[in-house]
Amino acid sequence: MAAATLTGSRAKTTVPKGGTGPAMSVQAGWGTVAVDAATEAGDIFEVCWVPGGATIIGGYVLAGDGDTGTESLDIDIGWAANGVDAADSDGLGNLGVWTGDAGEGMTTEPGNALFFGGTLLATGPKTFTVDTKIQLQTVAAAATGVIMNATVVVLYLYNTTA
Repeated sequence: MAAATLTGSRAKTTVPKGGTGPAMSVQAGWGTVAVDAATEAGDIFEVCWVPGGATIIGGYVLAGDGDTGTESLDIDIGWAANGVDAADSDGLGNLGVWTGDAGEGMTTEPGNALFFGGTLLATGPKTFTVDTKIQLQTVAAAATGVIMNATVVVLYLYNTTA
């Protein structure tokens, strides 16, 4: 099967994007997508939007254990091309293999709890001047795939002068 792009309900163009607020108040974009047990390298899961003028300062991914037995499921977080910025499949994190093991990451429960990294670690917060779609991209398929939900939360500041 060829790689596919799947759009989550909060990544549709009809969903209102986050807005303005007092300077330096943290805003959030979020979305949940179902990751199929048969996801394969190149599959894209469009999760949510950040508005033009947003400066991403952090975020995280919470997901079930989508790979049982010998783990090989590898999914990264980044953004789609937006007319200004080129697409970057791991711009917000090359998250490596998702083990789903209890006690790893941010939680003691089985599943995946992964902080953003990528550009944020390399050069600091990332500003987008136009509306931008945040997406997960499968790098390697699961050895023994299990359907799971993945929730992405993007924390950003809205800059009216961006």
